[in-house]
Amino acid sequence: MAKATKPEIQRETVLAKQIGASAFAPYGSPPEQSWPVILETKGWKDYRLLDMGAGEKLERYGRFTIVRPEPQAMGTRKLKDSVWNRADAVFSGDTEEEGPGRWKYSGNVPETWPMSYGPVRYNGRFMSFRHVGVFPEQAAHWDWVNGKVREERSRAPDKPLKILNLFGYTGLASLLPATEGAQVTHVDASKKAIGYARENQALSGLDDLPIRWICEDASKFVAREVRRGNTYDGIILDPPKYGRGPKGEVWDLYTSLPGMLQDLRQLLTRDSLFMILTAYAIRSSFLSIHELMAETLADQGGLLESGELVIGEENGDRALSTSLFSRWSSR
Repeated sequence: MAKATKPEIQRETVLAKQIGASAFAPYGSPPEQSWPVILETKGWKDYRLLDMGAGEKLERYGRFTIVRPEPQAMGTRKLKDSVWNRADAVFSGDTEEEGPGRWKYSGNVPETWPMSYGPVRYNGRFMSFRHVGVFPEQAAHWDWVNGKVREERSRAPDKPLKILNLFGYTGLASLLPATEGAQVTHVDASKKAIGYARENQALSGLDDLPIRWICEDASKFVAREVRRGNTYDGIILDPPKYGRGPKGEVWDLYTSLPGMLQDLRQLLTRDSLFMILTAYAIRSSFLSIHELMAETLADQGGLLESGELVIGEENGDRALSTSLFSRWSSR
């Protein structure tokens, strides 16, 4: 009997949706809409999703393998227990994205270790709330933004291209477009995160890049930019579910995001290029943030795409959903 062949998995990508100028609505009209869109990252030299199952995921960050809780990993592990047991670090505790817990190490594991993505070098580090200093699924957005920057720089090489990165964390989404010539304003409420981002800039040898590092409550910064009449060519928005600013300001995604988006709309112009919103650990569908973005950008034209960011498993057909996104582009 002939061996049955496994059917090829078809995953929708944004590229198929962007072919042809007809995919972009003219300015002054509602954007064209595309959903659901699944953006899959398969990993790179310094990152791989090795296995998942039983509520956990096994990943490689640089030279270290790490086990962390993952409620989305409901299936069966494919690798042997002996492989999982050799992990260099295991995070145990609350399975919530921002829940408490602690790291357990096997052997002598350093506080930080170097990794890279393209021209940017950055430190991995075992941080609180099970984070390691980078969200690999964001690579789909990093590449997309850099492509937009390159296209615009080719179209208008003498025009300054300004990008605002809110809740910027450790800075990869700021450093990468800056290497393509963008002028980036990076905002985060955490002094520690700003420090890590500047460390990554120095580690990359990119101290001369035009990046403003600002430690401030994101909502306050955006409101002030509106009052000043400043505008941006691109906006990257990666808010937490809950958070606090440097002076105790409270951020709640469900109640704070709608007002912030209305302010951000005023920072866009007729010629702006893009806006990206990513949401983690919320009990909502991607359609919720899609409709909110569609309402915000009702007369901006262009194309609005929404769906999920996923990570493809190494040597497998499975993919792990990590977050929701909605992103708009003018052309």
